[in-house]
Amino acid sequence: MHNQVVPMESSHLMAWGLNKSGDLLIRLARETNLSGLINLILTEAQTITGAEGGTFYRWSGEDEKACLKFAAVHNSALGINIREASRDQSAWQPIPLYKNGKPNHANVATFVALTKESVIIEDAYETSNFDFSGTRMFDEKHRYRSRSIMAVPLLNHDNHVIGVLQLLNARNEFGHLHTFSPEDKETVEAMAKFAAISLDNKNLVESHKKLLDAFIKALAQIIDVRSPHTSAHCQRIPVLTELIAGAACQQKEGYFKDFNLDDDGWYELNVAAWMHDCGKLATSENVLNKGTKLERLHDGMDSVRARFAAKLYQITDTQQRDRLTEDLTFLERVNKGGEFMSEDDKQRVRVIAEQQWLDIHGHPQPMLTDNEVYNLCITRGTINEEEREHINRHINLTIEVLEKLPFPPKLKRVPEYAGGHHERMDGKGYPKGLTRNQMSIPARIMGVADVFEALTAKERPYKPPMPLSQAFTILKNMKNEQHIDPDVFHLFLTSGVWRQYAKEHMLPQQMDVDDVNPFLE
Repeated sequence: MHNQVVPMESSHLMAWGLNKSGDLLIRLARETNLSGLINLILTEAQTITGAEGGTFYRWSGEDEKACLKFAAVHNSALGINIREASRDQSAWQPIPLYKNGKPNHANVATFVALTKESVIIEDAYETSNFDFSGTRMFDEKHRYRSRSIMAVPLLNHDNHVIGVLQLLNARNEFGHLHTFSPEDKETVEAMAKFAAISLDNKNLVESHKKLLDAFIKALAQIIDVRSPHTSAHCQRIPVLTELIAGAACQQKEGYFKDFNLDDDGWYELNVAAWMHDCGKLATSENVLNKGTKLERLHDGMDSVRARFAAKLYQITDTQQRDRLTEDLTFLERVNKGGEFMSEDDKQRVRVIAEQQWLDIHGHPQPMLTDNEVYNLCITRGTINEEEREHINRHINLTIEVLEKLPFPPKLKRVPEYAGGHHERMDGKGYPKGLTRNQMSIPARIMGVADVFEALTAKERPYKPPMPLSQAFTILKNMKNEQHIDPDVFHLFLTSGVWRQYAKEHMLPQQMDVDDVNPFLE
């Protein structure tokens, strides 16, 4: 037998060198990306031992479903440098830690993970302790020869294995192959202890981040589910916001030439976009789901139809009956709402209201109540002023809730980003009446994204899916009226991100624009 199983020993900092260990600690601490940290650990282990190849495995899953996943694979001789080696290839499939309910000791990496013991093998082809059939297949495919192997577990502060470092083909300073030495093992074990602390911290941060992401998206889904008329709104806003922000980051000149987002900035923007309407959880479902102007707990148009039916029964004049039918058709149309209701249509509603019908007691009653007239004369959409104020309070609650959450410093601007999408550039918006200069670029970007999504959404009951030409015209008017940011509007159209969004989230019949220049004049 040309392999030895070596139990874990105490740290050997002197064998490695205090200066090198301190330098590595600094570099580990500076690495903020999990994939980057894993590759740094693997590269450092190869450098220390002279290994020409190496693999980093991450422990994944629990109990019978536990396995080792390839996180990185390096081989200088073959020119392999794979980060996040989780692609759907047979060579990188997860290795189960248990088979048929029993520990999988056949694989050297799983043996190390399960026993927490380091392993040194002189020649992979001359040992019977482990199954290296997969290694032989890899060698045959790449015309390579795997010889010396060393595998070391990474243990966290709870003494749980979180990963395995496997090194291949150690070479001396002259490039000659040799077996990994006990000193190599002790040095890598010492380094692995430092690395495990950093990796465990990153895993903890990553798990917290995943939990936060899942919670945020679940919250957004609940908001969308509460109102079928705005379903998927909270899911589309992050997409559209990040498309516009991405276009802004690519600008080399002009207004956005100095705008950029690092990884933390992108995550901060993403969280804000997902949570921008979280205050709607406190909004009445009757208002959120108001699909017609007269809708309450039931469709108020049914009562109007009943009155018209009663009057039709009471009159015999054909012209009067035809006129009454036309009036009812007109009311049914305006009840659905729309982008704009003319003063002539409002006046016609008032004239119809003055007509009378005889109730069951023979008493004359107005065709429409004052409340029905008030709601049927809503200028835009289906929500009256009081209901709109009720809905608008969601943004106050959004800011209040977000400002109370203990966001870390990297997410401190989430309330400002999420809470500014109803502000106006001229300071006439809400809830704070901020002007353009008082708002950040991400907040202004989210404002344009929110308006465009609302205009082009295909689930609104009071209007058919709006074509791009109409949406761009409205956005242009809003820009001219200082409602939305002019530079964001210009970027949105000229960058072409609207086209990418439309292909994925709009209907083909809405895409009626090829040239945006007319909307930029």
